[in-house]
Amino acid sequence: MKYQSQAVAKPYFVFALILFIAQIVFGLVLGMQYVVGDFLFPEIPFNVARMVHTNTLIVWLLFGFMGATYYLVPEETQCELYSPKLAWILFWVFAVAAVLTVIGYLAVPYAVLAKITGNEYFPTMGREFLEQPTITKIGIVIVCLGFLYNVGMTILRGRKTVVNMVLITGLIGLAVFFLFAFYNPVSLTLDKYFWWWVVHLWVEGVWELILGAILAFILIKTTGVDREVVEKWLYLIIAMALISGILGTGHHYFFIGAPEYWLWIGSVFSAIEPLPFFMMMLFAYSMIKQRRRDHPNKAAVAWALGCTIMAFLGAGVWGFLHTLAPVNYYTHGSQITAAHGHLAFFGAYVMIVLAIISYAWPQMKGRLCNSPQAQRVEILSIWVMCLSMLAITLLLTAAGVVQVMLQRMPADGVALSYMITQDAISSIYWARLISGVFFGLGIALYLYSFVIAQRTHHLAPALEQPR
Repeated sequence: MKYQSQAVAKPYFVFALILFIAQIVFGLVLGMQYVVGDFLFPEIPFNVARMVHTNTLIVWLLFGFMGATYYLVPEETQCELYSPKLAWILFWVFAVAAVLTVIGYLAVPYAVLAKITGNEYFPTMGREFLEQPTITKIGIVIVCLGFLYNVGMTILRGRKTVVNMVLITGLIGLAVFFLFAFYNPVSLTLDKYFWWWVVHLWVEGVWELILGAILAFILIKTTGVDREVVEKWLYLIIAMALISGILGTGHHYFFIGAPEYWLWIGSVFSAIEPLPFFMMMLFAYSMIKQRRRDHPNKAAVAWALGCTIMAFLGAGVWGFLHTLAPVNYYTHGSQITAAHGHLAFFGAYVMIVLAIISYAWPQMKGRLCNSPQAQRVEILSIWVMCLSMLAITLLLTAAGVVQVMLQRMPADGVALSYMITQDAISSIYWARLISGVFFGLGIALYLYSFVIAQRTHHLAPALEQPR
């Protein structure tokens, strides 16, 4: 570790992994409730488990992005973080808010939670992914402002690189678009129109800048390729991501009452959206091919390469499968959407956060990388998680196809009801649940690799201390 202030990334990474475990636990609960409807009912109703599952996903990725930023910005700027103390304070504020919010979801009915948090005075609750009480949303804004101030001041007084410029642009965009979570109009069309400004423009817009910056940083450090080469690729990728991502929001406007021209805009730019992910995959493999050094942290390189492949499949291929308007007319809201969401989030964002943790954690412990034994277990965890997620995706895709055929476009013209259709695909849900258990095993292997690394740290190459 070159700069002492990089150590503030540790609690962010640790808490991110804790929330990751919670997300998967509640995901398995949901998987069981799909096939055993009264599992853990009424203690944990389906809607509550789903809120916890999706909210912990979003929050742990935010913790991961913040930890990654606190680690890489000092190296990129070649100076210490502006205020490590502020970073610690914001960590505890954010962590406590996250824990209290989850406890609120689990401890009281959602309507009661809305009442005791004063939602009637400033209504923002009740929308998918934005279920957090208004007071929690205000806390998130405060944390984001403090975080951006800390990072921005560090960049202003240090070296300016393309990596930290792209990163801070993505982080500012993340904060700005979250403000639309406070806009809750009475009109359902307007509500959905601007709701996507948070949900879509995060994951298919500004988050892609964060992904690109972290990936570029890892590849610069592990391949030794000239920074100028990496920066040219990064500029091209983020330009394509922003152009296609912003106008690609239109594929959510097909059937909510928005003007008809969104059918064309959404379809055309959705067809372009896979390109930046394909370019990202080419970028990673090109950098590995041109590498000037063989970095001993094989696990971090495997995470980075795997991220580009899985992101292209999930966000690119599976996204394109159902975003053209004539296709989306039948598939919208089906299990095909769930298949795309699972693989896209895992490939693009989960894997890049795990990649930066894999690279940064040993360095913060004074090692260039973890021991070979630990890395073998970690690479095994990559394969287990990726194959399990691919299985989940294929199974959900199959469930979605059956759902569309039986419920939305039956061959005999007689559509089955929703519940009869769900019963017809219950065997696929059982297989999906088993795949989810294997994914949990992959996470266990990933965490166990850190235990092995601690036991065998004497076998890992030490990090050279700066003079």
